Amino acid sequence: MVVLVTGASGQLGQALQAIAPKHSTLQFHFASSAEADITNKENLQEVFNRLKPDFCINAAAYTAVDKAESEPEKAHLVNVTGAKNLAEVCKEYNTTLVHVSTDFVFDGNKNMPYTEEDETNPQGVYGKTKREGEQEIEKILAAHYIIRTSWLYSEYGNNFMKTMIRLGKERDALSVVNDQTGTPTNANNLAEAILQIIESGKKEYGTYHYSNEGVATWYDFAKKIFEFNTISVDVKPITTTDYPTPAKRPVYSVLDKSKIKTTFNLQISDWEKALDSFTE
Repeated sequence: MVVLVTGASGQLGQALQAIAPKHSTLQFHFASSAEADITNKENLQEVFNRLKPDFCINAAAYTAVDKAESEPEKAHLVNVTGAKNLAEVCKEYNTTLVHVSTDFVFDGNKNMPYTEEDETNPQGVYGKTKREGEQEIEKILAAHYIIRTSWLYSEYGNNFMKTMIRLGKERDALSVVNDQTGTPTNANNLAEAILQIIESGKKEYGTYHYSNEGVATWYDFAKKIFEFNTISVDVKPITTTDYPTPAKRPVYSVLDKSKIKTTFNLQISDWEKALDSFTE
């Protein structure tokens, strides 16, 4: 099976490249945005015509949550138009699309894990464009998996874990928000889950939630990052109001993984155990 990965130079794209050699039944083609620009439908058609992919994993997205508030057109171009283009080209070439989405499609007002059936209500430009992208795919292409994830981190790209390690080595004290609750997700674990879905041969299309197991605040996450990397730094808990950002974050965005675990027989690691695999 030929698997095309768009956004291959991003965090998830690089995680997929790292684990690809373990999946010898799949023939991967990793395309950066320069090769496969999801905002350019003609370009996508050329790539699909050449590769004839059975699956396309869309790891390309506009993910600058705060910047999106001042660049709504750019976020829309990638997250909505890009998703629509991919869905149309996948339909044309009989390709199954695996599209990665986000917990930001929810408003965060719930106090129980969000299921796939819960009503979406994104609060910022990033979340709104990601939800609109999901809706375009749902309208156009039956053969799709939309996988919502949260708090993604890895050794690649820019993410909370790498920022904390860098700041922890530079400073004696740090303040981290302690009133936003969710679950960190190891990008390698997400990549493995996606490939397990592809290799399952099942056609249980639709929307799924995936993160590691457990619950944490950003403060909890930071404390564990420093503990596992033996970095000595004084971490102070603060509130969201102490650290205002252009985009509103969900106060609570824990995802219910029951559906993906049951459908694809996935075993999911606790977030602390998953994080421990990234110790330096």
